[in-house]
Amino acid sequence: MSSVKIARLTDRGVVRVDGADSEKLLQSLVTNEIEGLNAGEARFAGLLSPQGKILFDFFIVRTEMGYLLDVAAAKAADLVKRLTMYKLRADVTITDASPGFAVYAVWDDGAAALTATRACVHFNDPRHPAMGVRWLMQSPPPADAQVVELAHIDYDALRVRLGVPEAGKDFEFGDAYPHEADYDLFNGVSFTKGCYVGQEIVARMQNKTVVRKRVVKISATAPLISGAEIHLGDVAIGRVGTVDGLHGLAMVRLDRAIEAQDKNQRLRADGIAIDIDADAAGRYRKSAAARPSAALPS
Repeated sequence: MSSVKIARLTDRGVVRVDGADSEKLLQSLVTNEIEGLNAGEARFAGLLSPQGKILFDFFIVRTEMGYLLDVAAAKAADLVKRLTMYKLRADVTITDASPGFAVYAVWDDGAAALTATRACVHFNDPRHPAMGVRWLMQSPPPADAQVVELAHIDYDALRVRLGVPEAGKDFEFGDAYPHEADYDLFNGVSFTKGCYVGQEIVARMQNKTVVRKRVVKISATAPLISGAEIHLGDVAIGRVGTVDGLHGLAMVRLDRAIEAQDKNQRLRADGIAIDIDADAAGRYRKSAAARPSAALPS
């Protein structure tokens, strides 16, 4: 039997952006570079507030007619409104196409071969090669005895293993900067493209700031609880997001977590001892050493 994994992501919707000016509009708004995409190519990107915080994030896939945006279903209608506010007189049509699509994630060995047998819009997840392929299907996939459809929690377990955050679970819309949501680690932002909403803030964080707070992988001595606050002593320094048993993702003040490591103090979430991913801690230490004045506690 094939080892390919497939899960329907019922919390995802689709927004359609068509018209002669669709590329120009999206290029001027989102965090990533979309000019020159060929049909079937995709980018992961966000739409920010002028203050640089993430209001929406999505995958943008090029189609023959324009673009499809794979977005959180609960945010699809609001995204249509936001894009419509920006379009002014541009030749662009923006619609919530969610009722006509089902979104699937497909990963592990055999994902590419299985995708080749399906008639749908599909693209490689640009955040990480192991995240596999995403399907935007307008009809249910045919039954296949060689493929067992998994639950959404299996997809979440994959994200936890790879450290890939998801908005609304690991950080809140309107409350996190792209660096805090790891856009710089998972191909969600271009630092060479032209202007977009919130770009000045993102550029400053990239070039002048030590990012003290991020979504990172964590591990624990007992099953983690999503939503639990992470404490250093009596002080809350983070919150647990997606969990998979003893492993999870969490938004954490890394400067405080590193301070705890250096003092041999334990972080705890709902009384459970936790550890921060060593790679994340190492990246923070390297960044802080390169910009010592920017790393001073606040």
